[in-house]
Amino acid sequence: MEPNQITILLADDEADILEFLGYNLEKAGFRVLKAKNGQKAVRLAQEFRPQLIILDVMMPVMDGMEACREIRKSAELKETLIVFLTARGEDYSQIAGFEAGADDYITKPIKPKVFISRIQAILRRYKEPEATGSIIQLKEFTIDKDRYLILKEGMEITLARKEFELLQFLVSKPEKVVTREEIFANVWGEDVVVGDRTIDVHIRRIREKVGTESIKTIKGVGYKFEQS
Repeated sequence: MEPNQITILLADDEADILEFLGYNLEKAGFRVLKAKNGQKAVRLAQEFRPQLIILDVMMPVMDGMEACREIRKSAELKETLIVFLTARGEDYSQIAGFEAGADDYITKPIKPKVFISRIQAILRRYKEPEATGSIIQLKEFTIDKDRYLILKEGMEITLARKEFELLQFLVSKPEKVVTREEIFANVWGEDVVVGDRTIDVHIRRIREKVGTESIKTIKGVGYKFEQS
């Protein structure tokens, strides 16, 4: 997987560490979610299903150990890799982390290049979960087909049924120009008669609600969903 296809959840109650590590992960091309306590980390993990979670051990509300155990209870996150951030010499934290279900640990402080190298090495162990078809993870947002919801930066966005189906159809054809005729046939059905401006109106509403720039208009032809 390319870095821009990988979501990493970073949880630490120290703002400077969160900013420092988050910046370096984003610079390396990863999508980064941030949490300042274990409770929020668990919630974001369940919503976005990241490939990798980096947890500080000592955090308020819910510490890293408890958060790890909660995450490991979720069947949907069974393939997610969990790494603990520990201070040098905290052997007990490393042992407790493995017992809680962690895959590895990183000692801090750590130099940026070494940190990114460790993350890249750990991610080689990641195995794609068996596709259920209910969740589509994209760079900008996540599509939850079961709940007809869009998840973006921790927020739930509700679309009208046809808006959702139109977005889902475009996403299923990444980088491909989809004609207006194809959209009508697949979203509304060939037997349904709708106005020429119907698609344009729905596209405008999707862009406004989701805040996406990935849907491109191809004048005189149709639309295209760009992943980059």
